Amino acid sequence: MTETPAEDGGEQPEVGEGAATGEGAETDRPSVLVPLEVLEGESPPPGTPELLANARVVLLGYHVIPEQTAAEQAREQFGETAMSKLGEFADRLAEAGSDVETRLVFTHDKETTIDRLIYEYDCLAVLVPNSTERVDSVLVALRGTIGVGRNVRLVAGLFADAGVDVTLYHVLDEGESLDDGESFLNGVKTDLVERGIDLDRIETLVEDADASIDAIAGRAESHDAVVMGETDPSVTTFVFGMPSELVAERFLGPVLVVQRERPEE
Repeated sequence: MTETPAEDGGEQPEVGEGAATGEGAETDRPSVLVPLEVLEGESPPPGTPELLANARVVLLGYHVIPEQTAAEQAREQFGETAMSKLGEFADRLAEAGSDVETRLVFTHDKETTIDRLIYEYDCLAVLVPNSTERVDSVLVALRGTIGVGRNVRLVAGLFADAGVDVTLYHVLDEGESLDDGESFLNGVKTDLVERGIDLDRIETLVEDADASIDAIAGRAESHDAVVMGETDPSVTTFVFGMPSELVAERFLGPVLVVQRERPEE
């Protein structure tokens, strides 16, 4: 494995290592960041390799270090063990078909590191890696039109050739009619069909619900995975700003959180 340096947004440098695995990498595969606290025993749960078989996976092993600890010192102490674990995880993903690149990061700020790597690798989504026995059906929760094209790219890229049933789900916003919601989802369905999803495998569902997160959680119970957009301003607000046990309670299967496109600077 080759080593690649990475710079952290903090005062001390973050140390990263990376290696690409798999042959015949496809540049049009959707990129998905999979963050794991590798030295705390986190690993890709069952079902993750199958879920991401058609993805370009950025497998991020991270470890949060105390402010007084230098990143280079932590790498010298724990780097070999952590990279060995990441290599094993990467092999599992690659065997399922993923194009995988690993990164090992020792950082003082987990949220900043994750957010930076999302944009460094132009990731369409971040995975909350809960387990699933199989991926036969996916709930795609959609709100407004902003970023919907990125949702379409992710869903089509991952599932167009996988024979997966897709449910497009929309909770009405204030002032939005049922016809508005159905028209919105029909447009998304057309885009997915054009990108290779079988029309017969797409269902649309519009609801007028008070608490959209609870509504999504309820609908997710009958699906194997969930695709949904991030909240403002970044994935760290929605996913990593909530206790992991709360995420697991609400979304029992894996959740792919689609990222907004970064505004041009």
